[in-house]
Amino acid sequence: MFSRHVTRNISAYCHGEVSAEEAREFTAHIMACTKCRTRFEEIKRGIKFAEQLRGVFAPDSLWRNLETNLGDSLVETPTGFRFGYWQTRVAAAAVLLLVAMAGVWWMRSDKQPPPSINSWEVARLDGTIQIDSAGVKDKGRLGIGQWLETGSNSRAEISVSSIGKVELESNTRVRLVETQPTEHRLELVRGKLSALIWAPPRLFFVDTPSAVAADLGCAYTLEVDEHGASLLRVTTGWVALELNDRESMVPAGAACQTRPGVGPGTPYFEDAAPEFRQSLTKVDFESEFAAKTSALDVMFSHMRPRDTITLWHLLPRVDGVDRVRVFDKIASYAPPPTGVTREGILNLDPHMLDLWRDELEPSWAVTTPIMKKVAQTYWRLKRGVERRVDKLK
Repeated sequence: MFSRHVTRNISAYCHGEVSAEEAREFTAHIMACTKCRTRFEEIKRGIKFAEQLRGVFAPDSLWRNLETNLGDSLVETPTGFRFGYWQTRVAAAAVLLLVAMAGVWWMRSDKQPPPSINSWEVARLDGTIQIDSAGVKDKGRLGIGQWLETGSNSRAEISVSSIGKVELESNTRVRLVETQPTEHRLELVRGKLSALIWAPPRLFFVDTPSAVAADLGCAYTLEVDEHGASLLRVTTGWVALELNDRESMVPAGAACQTRPGVGPGTPYFEDAAPEFRQSLTKVDFESEFAAKTSALDVMFSHMRPRDTITLWHLLPRVDGVDRVRVFDKIASYAPPPTGVTREGILNLDPHMLDLWRDELEPSWAVTTPIMKKVAQTYWRLKRGVERRVDKLK
């Protein structure tokens, strides 16, 4: 469908007016085409601003002024054409009717939005599922603010607007937080979900008690235990885990843990040595300096070139001597490229960190050129925003 530029289809896509297949084709084009992606971001920002505007009712004086101005028996135009009494009345009535219809539409759209826009379709796959404690026989709709729960040995599938699917495993509880052209958001408080999203980056989010999963066009599973800790596993593409100023970019084949009060840990490939993964947990979530230093020793002795993704993420999370050691270990596998200095990395210079990451990335994961483009665009935009914020401080 979208063999050429898709700028004409952006509004339809943003408002969920395209089919799932058209949405996938649109996304593939957006990720590969700089022109259309730039236009998409502009329109998305415009929609975001418009959604923040509040509607107001016209004052009573407006109606009186309309009646007065349109009530003269004769109105002469600049061209000399004269409206008669009945023509003026008809025009006035038409204007008032249009205004009234617009007012009714505004009030209805404000108070009673179409269910297809502010709700998602839910299908029962197995067992018993409930929406706000009401049983769902086969299919139902999940509205904003409503909770969806699966029982033991139960599963459900959610259609995320026109941008993807989410499957819920047994004993899972989620809430629809928001669904609009610029943001689709779920809250997962317990259980496990599997998401397949074909949207441009950062349209679909999942809130958990210990981090927010921001989709970058991918497939992944996310599981939350009874303590609020979570485990993310990415199958394709990339996912960003965020909490305040702590962030982890997780590629396909990698996983990342989170903890309440801490946020996302450090991403690691699931085929890394068990000793490496166990020691990383200590570095991420144990506060004792000696324990972290000892755990780093174990990680260094069991790591591969591919595991530099973990060490690169650790650079801002350790300090002092440990940061120097992490730098030296990464450099032993891939020396910093031109323009990247030891001092700059140890001072966490954003531009230098980006350049070194680009040098390291080929060894991290086998992924499609489109998904590499998505990840690189995401990091570039993020660093650009951070630099602007720093200038304003």
